[in-house]
Amino acid sequence: MKISKDDVIHVAELARLEFGEDEIQKFTDQLGNILEYIEKLSELDTEGVEPTSHVLDISTPLREDRVEEWITPEEALQNAPEREDDFFTVPKVIDD
Repeated sequence: MKISKDDVIHVAELARLEFGEDEIQKFTDQLGNILEYIEKLSELDTEGVEPTSHVLDISTPLREDRVEEWITPEEALQNAPEREDDFFTVPKVIDD
């Protein structure tokens, strides 16, 4: 699969990234190489190979659920630079 310069520019715009002409060419080449390698992987015969999420047959150890004491909101907020009632006050990061 070939990726074009226009594809890279489009993806950069979607990600709100700005690149110079030399960077766009560099990323076009790099992404093209990645896609070529993925195409090469698709040539492998995977018939009869079970899908796995991990190469080893292991499981994640889980701790037993138990009720524990928690800190109070007052204790949690005692070092907060700013607060409002029982909540942390943080700068707004999303515009309306």
